[in-house]
Order: sequence, then structure tokens, then C-alpha cells
Amino acid sequence: MELKKAIETRTSIRQYAPEPVSLSDIKEMVRLASLAPSVNNYQPWQFIAITNKELMRRMADAVRERISSLPVNQSKYAANVKSQVEFFATFFEEAPALVALCMSEYETVLEKGVDLTHDEVNQLRNSPDIQSAGACIQNLLLAAVDFGYGACWMSAPMMARKELEALLEITQPFSLVSFVAVGRPAKTVLPRNKKPIDQMFRVIS
Repeated sequence: MELKKAIETRTSIRQYAPEPVSLSDIKEMVRLASLAPSVNNYQPWQFIAITNKELMRRMADAVRERISSLPVNQSKYAANVKSQVEFFATFFEEAPALVALCMSEYETVLEKGVDLTHDEVNQLRNSPDIQSAGACIQNLLLAAVDFGYGACWMSAPMMARKELEALLEITQPFSLVSFVAVGRPAKTVLPRNKKPIDQMFRVIS
């Protein structure tokens, strides 16, 4: 598939056919993801592919428990909001495969010469670590489309990041950043409408 078509047809897929995702396909999608640009070519990532359904259920239960513990306000929508968030944070347990992106912190050159903490420098530079993660995830999503799979980038489960790190045995210097659920789409899902280019683009000449 040409890149333009992959970009234009990519959409978030949250319902999957029961067909498994082959390990060779997962490895190749991860390899392509790892070719993304990263700050100073640091390549701070590691990837974990999860296909064990019992482990995925335990992970989803940890996320549900974390959401359940969140304090609610007095809004009449509070219960519905939690229920909606729970679905978007836990549907990965029904996916044939889940890829976890883990990253280590990058010590910038600037940190070696200024009296600022890592967090202060990271804020000053507008989080280059997270920008690198975004580029990596986008490569993975487009690779999934190219291979005929559907995928969804997931940040909501990170509400239970510490619990998930324990279940996945992720230890320092790495930390869990996000998930990508992968599988053959259960049905055709058309891309959502996007803003026209003229609403987003301007030229300074």
C-alpha cells in the first residue's frame, strides 16, 4: 500500500475479528515503528507484544479498579462518564495483540551545562521524549494499516501505569508510555471527518 493511502485510510479500530496476529507481522510492525525519528537519535524505546488473554484480562481489571477509585463530582453524568471511559480504557483485552511502548528518559545536552532539572529542561523543550513516542506510534499505526490490520493508540490505560508496569515486569530505566491494540477489524470502519486543509494551514512569506 502506498503511504498516502495508508495515511488517508487509517482510523482507530476498537473491535476485532478473532483471527490472531502473527508474531512475524508484529515484529515487522515494531521494527518499522522503531525507525521513527527520536530526539538526538536516542531511540529510547522498548516494545512488549502481549497475546496472552489471561494477562490482558488482569491488565484490564487493573485499569477498571483504578477508574473505579477515581473521585467523582456531583454531575448527574458522573456514572456514565466513568462507564464510557472504562470501555475506551479496557477494550484492549479483546484485541488479538497488544503492543506496549516503553521508553527510558533522555538526558539532553542542555542538562549537562545548565542548572535545571530534567523535568524543567523537558518542559522548556516541550517534551521531546513524548514527541519521539508520538512519531514511533504513528509508524506502528501506519504499518498495521499496510499489513491489513486495524489498530488503536491507547493512552487511557496509563491511568493504571504503575499497576500495568508491575504486571508486565517493566523496570527502570524504562517506563510504560502507551499501548497499541492490533487485530483484523471486525467490521469496516470509515475514517472520521477531518478538518479541511484551509482551516489548519497558513503561510508566512
